[in-house]
Amino acid sequence: MGREDQIEEREVLDSIFPDEITDISETEYRISITLDIPDDEEEPPVMLLTVRYPEEYPDKAPVLEISAPQNATPHTHLNLAEDKDELLQGLEATIEENLGMPMVFTLVSSLKDAAEQLVVDRKKAAADAHEEAVLAAEREENKKFHGTPVTPETFIAWRASFLKEMEEIRVREEEERLAELKKARIKEPVKLTGRQLWERGLATGAVEEEGDDDGISVEDIRKPKIEEN
Repeated sequence: MGREDQIEEREVLDSIFPDEITDISETEYRISITLDIPDDEEEPPVMLLTVRYPEEYPDKAPVLEISAPQNATPHTHLNLAEDKDELLQGLEATIEENLGMPMVFTLVSSLKDAAEQLVVDRKKAAADAHEEAVLAAEREENKKFHGTPVTPETFIAWRASFLKEMEEIRVREEEERLAELKKARIKEPVKLTGRQLWERGLATGAVEEEGDDDGISVEDIRKPKIEEN
């Protein structure tokens, strides 16, 4: 096993991937892998798997590298610069299982499946996050109509707040009322009895004797009397 197995495998791969495989050297080539993502509106992502045979292949694992084509359109849920290490680590078990046998086709199939599943999982996670955000927004909106559930604790807190607010309103209204009274206060005429007029030297012949029930205002006393002709 060795170089002959490598040449034979390379010929088989050329028949499987006639348009996807490109030689770099006698022991190195690159395979273009287009992912099939169900219900995906974006352009299908493409990976480049570079394979280099060590002298002992297939008894020794091939050297693998994953990259994106130049000027490739980025995919929302796949970044090969960040995801390649995870994808390569996912091939380690397959490599161990196939040591001693040509394994590149198996590795390509496993890599394609793993990358497609990665994208599907991320799309689902993004959709779930979006749905949860929508539901959270709906729950917040519904709170406006349902209000806060009443418990003994919330009722006691509400009652204390309500009483405090009512007292503040009462004090404010009382202060405003007193201020208006002070501002608009009008002095009423003082009504004096006959005795009070006499004691104060204000009595005249027109003043009735003490004991009258009707009072006479100071203003009336001070008005000049006009004699009749």
